[in-house]
Amino acid sequence: SLRCQSISFPGRNLDTVPDTNIYGPTREIVQGYSYGEVNASFLCSNEYQEKGLFEAWQNLAFDDTKTWSLGYYNNYVGQIDIYQLDEKDNRRAGVKLVECFPKNIAPIELSYGTNDTISTVDITFTYRYWTNVATQQLNSGSSITDRLSEIAVNTIERKITSQLPQILRKL
Repeated sequence: SLRCQSISFPGRNLDTVPDTNIYGPTREIVQGYSYGEVNASFLCSNEYQEKGLFEAWQNLAFDDTKTWSLGYYNNYVGQIDIYQLDEKDNRRAGVKLVECFPKNIAPIELSYGTNDTISTVDITFTYRYWTNVATQQLNSGSSITDRLSEIAVNTIERKITSQLPQILRKL
C-alpha cells in the first residue's frame, strides 16, 4: 500500500560443502540453505512520511533516545507481501517475507539539481524466510484440494520416473 517504486522477489541459496568422502573428483553436497536481503525503493511525500514510517519500525528494535537498549525480536519483526500485478491490477504471483524488518534505511540525497524530482528512500529488508503465495489462491481459481492433489500427482510421477533405468526414460 506504500508507493513502492521498485522491489524484487527474493532469492534463495543452497549452501554447499565439498564431499571429500568419495574416491575421484569431489562433488558439492547441500549443507543448508540461506536467503538474501530484499532491497526496495519507495517514493517519498513532501514531508518524508515514508522514511519516518521505516524509522519508527526500526525504533521498535532499539531505543535510540534514552537507553540504547535493544528490543525483543518478536516486537519488531513483521510480514511483507510482495505481488506481481497484471494490467488490470490482478495479483499474478506473490511472496510473503516472514519475520522481516528494515535493516537499513539509505540516506536521501538533497541537492539543488534535483529540486524538480521526486525523492525516494531505499530500504533493505532482512527476513527469516519467504514463502510463495500461490497464483490460484490469489485469484480464487482452483481449490486448495485441487492444488494439493496436483502436487501429489507430480511428486509421485517424479519419484517413479527417477526409479526407471536411464534407457526406459528415453522411450
